[in-house]
Amino acid sequence: MDDDLKTPLQWQRPPGWAKLGVPASARGSVLQFVLQRFSHVPQAVWAARFAQQLVHDGDGHVLQAEDAVERVQHIVYPRHPPQETVIPFDVEVLFQDADILVVDKPHFLPVVPSGNYVAQTVLSRMQQQLGLMQLAPLHRLDKDTAGLVMLSVNPATRDRYHALFRDHAICKRYEAVAPADVRFATQVRHASRLEPGGARFFTMHEVDGAANSETLVQLLELRGAWGLYQLQPISGKKHQLRVHMAALGLPLRNDPFYPEITDPPEGDFSRPLQLLARSLEWIDPISGQRRYCESRRNLQWPVAAV
Repeated sequence: MDDDLKTPLQWQRPPGWAKLGVPASARGSVLQFVLQRFSHVPQAVWAARFAQQLVHDGDGHVLQAEDAVERVQHIVYPRHPPQETVIPFDVEVLFQDADILVVDKPHFLPVVPSGNYVAQTVLSRMQQQLGLMQLAPLHRLDKDTAGLVMLSVNPATRDRYHALFRDHAICKRYEAVAPADVRFATQVRHASRLEPGGARFFTMHEVDGAANSETLVQLLELRGAWGLYQLQPISGKKHQLRVHMAALGLPLRNDPFYPEITDPPEGDFSRPLQLLARSLEWIDPISGQRRYCESRRNLQWPVAAV
């Protein structure tokens, strides 16, 4: 259980949530108890509920999957999982040790539960597939973006790996397909101030003021009217690469939000955003060894120049 400061003095169960009594004879973890009690509910659904801090005791304290159930009298949880669109693409494990997991994620699959996605996320799939309920992502990757995601396996070392991203001590390289522009044959540094705003509440845009985001852009290959670019974010703002490329007059192929909103209907997987988190390179904070992981996925070039 955690964080009494976030618990109201008189907590009330949210509408549509269920309250389950725990018998005095119950033993094991909270997760083991609910899986036994609700054998028809996939483990991934419960994993997502715990990840989103949607499981509480009767007083409103957040329960963790590994909490001892004998210390709990009631378990409160949202009654029905959302109806999810199945994302028909697989996650591939590229590296795993006692501390971290690096996976190669497909386009369209969110990293963590949010909105209508619970089981159809990288976190839920990996928790269920590997039986690692303590997994936690160490950085963000848009659901529209494919490529590498690093997750923490061991809570005891989590902050040391998170520091790689927090302190910009890990090299992240992306690839993208966008309109060809030979001015970027030599690496260009683009810096600007990004703030929430724009066409929708979750979009970002460039505004006046001191720069808080920076990206290195270089054209790697030409195919007619299109180019393959290497993008290296120095900072890590939301949608940074997509906003920067659009601002440079190089909107990413099939981008549903920048520079205009053209997002497809739910379940349409025909136009994946041509952005790939290609590689991660870092010095392991535990072993001191240099590590490198590279995505096995490839971006899609247009059949003909447009």
